Amino acid sequence: MAEDGSAQRSTWPLPKFYFSVDISGIGENLKFQEVTGLDIESQIIEYRTGASKTFSTIKMPGIVKSGNVTLKKGVFVKDSKFWDWFSERKLNQIKRRTVTIKLMDESGKPTMTWTLANALPTKITSTDLKSDGNEIAVESMEIAHEG
Repeated sequence: MAEDGSAQRSTWPLPKFYFSVDISGIGENLKFQEVTGLDIESQIIEYRTGASKTFSTIKMPGIVKSGNVTLKKGVFVKDSKFWDWFSERKLNQIKRRTVTIKLMDESGKPTMTWTLANALPTKITSTDLKSDGNEIAVESMEIAHEG
C-alpha cells in the first residue's frame, strides 16, 4: 500500500540549514552562514529550612540566564550594517534591537522562532586573512540580549 508521505515527513527531525534572521531597524530576512548560542539555563537555588529533619537541601529553580548569540555571515563590499550598529557605542546612544530567528520547514514556513529582546552587539570579529586560502571572507557578531 502506497502512502502519501505526510506521515513519514512528520517523524523526521527538521533540517537546520533553512533559517532566516530579522533585526529591527537593520533588515528582514538577512542571510547568515551560522547562528550559534541559542541557549537558556536556569540557575539552581539550594535551600534547607531550619525545621528540616534531613541533612540535605531541596533544589528550586532560580534566575533564568541567556547566553550571547553569535551571527556569522559573508563579507560584502559596502555592507557595513554590523559596524554601523556597533559604532553607536561611541556616542553612548546604541539602539537595542529585537532580533528574530526563524527555523523554516521545506515550504518556507517558520516552525520554530526565537525572539531576542533588547539585543545589542558586544563583539565583532572580522575575517582572518590567509594568502594560501580559498574560502570566502566571514565576519561574526556577538549579541547580548535579555531573553
